Amino acid sequence: MALIITDECINCDVCEPECPNEAIYLGAEIYEIDPGKCTECVGHFDEPQCVEVCPVACIPINPNHIEDRETLWGKYRRLQLETKKPGQKA
Repeated sequence: MALIITDECINCDVCEPECPNEAIYLGAEIYEIDPGKCTECVGHFDEPQCVEVCPVACIPINPNHIEDRETLWGKYRRLQLETKKPGQKA
């Protein structure tokens, strides 16, 4: 399941640097999460880091992108392959 940042976001800037997949970015008004990159930190941490640091609890599961844990692991592996440098082993 990808996460989503709601309009309760106060643009405090703490979530973006915590995302290991660089899925969080500043949108037109508030921070947003790219569902194609969000793995809920599967493969990196036990809990989503953006949720852990958010002071206003505005990062729920995105109901439009429900994914099971196996799917999140697959996305994590795909993202790792995409960011792998040439000649580097997976």
